[in-house]
Amino acid sequence: MSNQFKEPRLHIATIGKTVGIKGDMKFHIDCDFPEQFQNNSTFLTNKNNSITLGHVNHERGIIKIAGVNTIEDAKKFTNVKLYTTREETRKNCHLEEGEFFWFDLEDCEVHEDGKLLGVVNEVERITISNYLNVKTNDELVEKGSAKNFLIPFHKPFILNTDIDKKIITVSGAMDILEAS
Repeated sequence: MSNQFKEPRLHIATIGKTVGIKGDMKFHIDCDFPEQFQNNSTFLTNKNNSITLGHVNHERGIIKIAGVNTIEDAKKFTNVKLYTTREETRKNCHLEEGEFFWFDLEDCEVHEDGKLLGVVNEVERITISNYLNVKTNDELVEKGSAKNFLIPFHKPFILNTDIDKKIITVSGAMDILEAS
């Protein structure tokens, strides 16, 4: 296994069924960065090997795996999942100002008015909005608060996100927690 895949892996796509007879396959992207899927890009699979995409057609949602030229060979890759790493994601995916990778938000402390409300378990997308799934601070749970709650990841709820310090400063989240 190559060095680039020793850190935790991120599931980013799944290969679907074959299309036609020359080894083309449907391609289902499970991430926000389709630009990382380029001709000759290589990814680790859930079968613990790596594959190289010989050709990518984003408009049709179809790929061709390098060296796979028949429907029989292609069928071996149906439902194979593709992975990358955080390091590769940082290198290959461009963020706009104020955007963050979900994995960078995980484990951030959530503070409101100087008080620790909890820690981000994960980020969830519900319809078109992103939410922080927060594991509530044990002291607040002991006082009767819910063990977990969701905070919309946008203004006016999010005041500041400091990835380096792993702190997200929020407003109105205590009200959400108390209503949970």
